[in-house]
Amino acid sequence: MLNARRPNPLPARPSRRGLLAGAGALVVAFRLDPKSARAASGPNLADVKAQPNAFVRIGADDTVTVVIKHLDMGQGNTTGLATILADELGADWSKVRTEFAPADATLYNNSLMGPIQGTGGSTAVANSWFQLRKAGAAAREMLMAEAAFRWKVPVSEITVADNIVRHAPSGRQARFGELAASAASLPVPSEPRLKDSSEWRLIGQTIPRLDSVAKTNGTAIYSLDIRRPNQVTAVVARAPRFGATVKSFDAAAARKVAGVLDVVQVPTGVAVIARDTWSAMKGREALTVAWDDSTAETRSSDAILAEYRERAKGPGLTASERGDPQAALRGAAKVVEAEFTFPYLAHAAMEPLNATIERAADGGYDVYAGFQFQTVEQATMAAILGVTPDRVRLHSNWAGGSFGRRATPTADYLAEAATVLKASGEKAPVHLVWTREDDMAGGYYRPTVLHKVRAGIDAKGAVVGWDHVMVGKSIMIGSPFEAMIVKNGIDSTTVEGASDTPYALPAYRFGVHNGREGVPVLWWRSVGHTHTAHVMEVMIDELAHAANVDPVAYRLSLLTQAPRLSGVLKLAAEKAGWSARPQDPGRGLGVAVHESFGSYVAMVADVTAQENAVRVNRIVAAVDVGVPVNPDVIRAQVEGAVGFALSSVLRNRITLKDGQVQEHNFDAYAPTRMSEMPTVEVHIVPSQVAPTGIGEPGVPVLGPSIANAVFAATGRRLRSLPLDLSGVKGA
Repeated sequence: MLNARRPNPLPARPSRRGLLAGAGALVVAFRLDPKSARAASGPNLADVKAQPNAFVRIGADDTVTVVIKHLDMGQGNTTGLATILADELGADWSKVRTEFAPADATLYNNSLMGPIQGTGGSTAVANSWFQLRKAGAAAREMLMAEAAFRWKVPVSEITVADNIVRHAPSGRQARFGELAASAASLPVPSEPRLKDSSEWRLIGQTIPRLDSVAKTNGTAIYSLDIRRPNQVTAVVARAPRFGATVKSFDAAAARKVAGVLDVVQVPTGVAVIARDTWSAMKGREALTVAWDDSTAETRSSDAILAEYRERAKGPGLTASERGDPQAALRGAAKVVEAEFTFPYLAHAAMEPLNATIERAADGGYDVYAGFQFQTVEQATMAAILGVTPDRVRLHSNWAGGSFGRRATPTADYLAEAATVLKASGEKAPVHLVWTREDDMAGGYYRPTVLHKVRAGIDAKGAVVGWDHVMVGKSIMIGSPFEAMIVKNGIDSTTVEGASDTPYALPAYRFGVHNGREGVPVLWWRSVGHTHTAHVMEVMIDELAHAANVDPVAYRLSLLTQAPRLSGVLKLAAEKAGWSARPQDPGRGLGVAVHESFGSYVAMVADVTAQENAVRVNRIVAAVDVGVPVNPDVIRAQVEGAVGFALSSVLRNRITLKDGQVQEHNFDAYAPTRMSEMPTVEVHIVPSQVAPTGIGEPGVPVLGPSIANAVFAATGRRLRSLPLDLSGVKGA
């Protein structure tokens, strides 16, 4: 046998097994067992075993294609994930390409979500760190083994860098593309050697994003760009109140609109199918629909909030408790009481929801969209279309933002696309398009929430008791994820950031009431942390003021067991010049610090109070996300979080009047303008800890840092969001 003629240390070359390979390509990857996943930095993530599938493909032309299992919605994870694998492989960055993975949870599951393929919770880099490093390392070792066999030299003398495999003693070298096809016949190393951080050449460096050129010159393909042969466009007339259904409709006028091809009823309303988007929209305008409101939500936002206030008078379900806060508050030297309210918020991504779906010649279906929960989406559409999930092929495109909206547990807009195709007789590919107005009024908002807090300090200013109650609709209750997430009636995504506060509060209780309104709600960038961080950080600031202690020093005294939080707090304060902060009326600095999704962020906001307005001049952020895979992407995500959240801090809200949404476009729900964008400085803590995420953690601290800065500037406490700036006086 061939192997018997090879003395050690020459590499053996047994027949191909367990390796997916195409002509002239090497394909390697690994799968994590979701049962072993515990946390982004937990030890089990490092225990991943080698299982070949499809994460890296090396072509005969030397291109290295990294298959991305996560949706890139603009956050840059294609670059980050490719960086991890390419560095371990020894790839030339100019040769690296990416493509989105198909739907296949057996290969591409998100190990931090469970046995499903999906993107969210800032988990892309965290759950892929060891997985992609081992994929790249295994591919590197296979190339080395092939080269050693060809050159009859010890594999220990082989090196790899910049797409070249070298044997320095003999001067031999080979390109990746020359070795890939033969290397594909080798077994996958079960435990390839991972590079020491001192060997990294890409990780930790600012390298160009792989998607920048295509997104700049317009060649990047988004869902809205998809055009299939004979494609038609559909828009849906949906009920103006959540929960209403179609009583009857008259499509006569709509059918007379030029370009309209058909009008069909679907579970979500009435769909107008036309040759193009404009014709479909004009046809929808001509529809006459009578709605049945008997099961609809008909209350206004004020009425819902009034019910919340009544419910907050009770203790609610206990999400967290230690000590006896009521007894502690009775003995407190000073008690601070506060109410915080938060409105519904739309995601308002730049690209509205859309998807194209068609029946294929083989009887299966092809779907084109920005898929965020592939496993859920594939199964949902398959059930509607009456086929097995593998017969629904998902073709992922770039997504123009999401902030959580594309990741619905019900796959709502994709389910709608499938129902429209089915109702149309599957005669032509259907491109379902939501307009901006559809997107704004379509629900799946960040829940409206109310918090009531009573906190007390002793004569020395130390916190002695904290009693906290919140009311808000659960995202998970009633969803397919309820069994996994909701325990004893408590949705962890509702209470996160408060029930698990890192502050050393000796007597603390956090109670929750689940809201019951008929408005569909969903995670919004940073989920429960959007409101819990604000409440905790504004209240801590109030207690610091009541104790007459510097807000940074006060926080540090309560974070002695949270070194990474303390670290970012100190760094942000130092870089912002906290010790020399302005004392003049009308200008102030405010601080906030919070952990979310395994990452640690502190922000200092510099604001100027004007007549009935606040100008945010500067944001100084410090972040600890473990190993900073690409510092430029990290900075961009924090800057983007500021831009995304600033409008929600200052003005944005979705309101209901008699059950109908009042804000329908950017005239009433204005995004942050370039003219109001503050200077943003981002300081990254060096680390050797396994990386965590940064897509969401920049959002929670922005609101409280600004609110606390407004207090420093004016002496006024603005607790709720958006900030009520009426009565704010200038310097």
